[in-house]
Amino acid sequence: MLRMVHRIASWILKRRTEHVSHFMENPIEVQQEVFHNLVTQGSYTEWGKTHAYDPLMSVNQFRERVPISTYEELCPWIEREFNGEKSILWPGKREWFSKSSGTTNDKSKYIPVTEEALEDCHFRAGQDMLAMYLAQKPDSKLFTGKGLSIGGSLFPHPDKKHIKYGDVSAVITENLPRFYELVRTPRKEVAFMTNWEEKIEAMVNEAMEEDITSMAGVPTWTMVLLQHMIKKVGGEGTTIRDIWPNIELYLHGGVSFEPYREQFKKLIPGEMNFLDCYNASEGYFAFQHDLNRKDLLLLLDYGIFYEFIPTENLDDEFPQTHTLDEVEIGKNYAMVISTNAGLWRYSIGDTVTFTSKYPFLIKITGRTKHFINAYGEELMVDNAERGITKACNETGAIVSNFTAGPIYFKDGKNGGHEWLIEFEKEPENIRRFGEIMDEEMKRLNSDYEAKRQADIAIGFPTIHVLPRGSFHDWMKKRGKLGGQNKVPRLANHRKYVEDILEMIGQKEL
Repeated sequence: MLRMVHRIASWILKRRTEHVSHFMENPIEVQQEVFHNLVTQGSYTEWGKTHAYDPLMSVNQFRERVPISTYEELCPWIEREFNGEKSILWPGKREWFSKSSGTTNDKSKYIPVTEEALEDCHFRAGQDMLAMYLAQKPDSKLFTGKGLSIGGSLFPHPDKKHIKYGDVSAVITENLPRFYELVRTPRKEVAFMTNWEEKIEAMVNEAMEEDITSMAGVPTWTMVLLQHMIKKVGGEGTTIRDIWPNIELYLHGGVSFEPYREQFKKLIPGEMNFLDCYNASEGYFAFQHDLNRKDLLLLLDYGIFYEFIPTENLDDEFPQTHTLDEVEIGKNYAMVISTNAGLWRYSIGDTVTFTSKYPFLIKITGRTKHFINAYGEELMVDNAERGITKACNETGAIVSNFTAGPIYFKDGKNGGHEWLIEFEKEPENIRRFGEIMDEEMKRLNSDYEAKRQADIAIGFPTIHVLPRGSFHDWMKKRGKLGGQNKVPRLANHRKYVEDILEMIGQKEL
């Protein structure tokens, strides 16, 4: 049965490569078409009427009439949709919302999910990523087994019976065509469980009986599941390859994969393919279209119109945005999106850098609020993750999780950065680990390098080696286990650092 499914699915997906090739070859024209389709639909909404939408308006007119918005600024409009009003941000009435805790504060966000966003963005992008994979792997047996999805949960609303919401992965799973139930696991009853620890156990019990050929999920939680699987199924020396001999693909996103790559290779020896994807509650933005590259193809024909703000202009009262034809390679930008879910000039909070134009390829460099800049060092998540990865590669260490925050000037002592790191395998010399990490971040970031000169402004990194399970316990304490929840890598405050140190009983600086 599954072999027939594989042949049919492969044939259908391979035809999708023409769509990807079209927007790669005609990026500016495709984005213009997306823009006009969006504003035409938007002109029938309360938002569009308020901001004088016109199906014939230009991008410049759009910039003049529509403000750049954060979630907090769009929230009153979203709440009207949440309360059942029609055609507020997008034509029609909303039924689905994606619940996101965000990674910059503790407040939950409810992102509207329209039928167009599901069909033309999330579903289409997922199909096209697999199409590009199969084009590179003609001998793939991807659909002869099942795909294991490590996703989030759905939640019933206690008062509003017309509303359904959950983690974006769960919203997508619930709305997938029935065909996909033939090629995925676990069952929805298990996939949507809200107690993460019970869910892991149930997922392991189901997946251990299946022929798994692919997995999808955030690396942090996927690693937890795989380790639990090995502990339950095999003895010492068992690998995932022993349990699922035909596994060939892991689709990951949410956090940088580099600190986890070696751990996954160790758990899954032999030929294994890893594909990075950049999707969120707000849309599906990019995926790794070439197995031989680590940058991501920006998706241009999926109901999303992109604008980019140079990060040095983020604090301007009216920051000037750049459209795709105006961006520069190597420059750091904050991404602004207008979507077929009714998010208009929405500042998503992510920063990216272009590595190529024609085709437009990006790498994610961090969050607009996920950095440390206590002393003008502008340390971004990308710098930190690459520093950690270099230190791991050179010392043989394996990091399972980390976070960092600033150390403020106190009693005549210099400032610095305080790192909380949990290791799967500790380095023999933690000082050497810190030196390599520090040197790599200096190499990547001239501002950080300048502030580290002679320890004048920022001293050598202070590193705490946390007991195993510390981040799991902290996330559990915050009610953020599993799904799309991620440990915040960097923060320009000490809240996370102090909270974790207090929890494990270590003294703060």
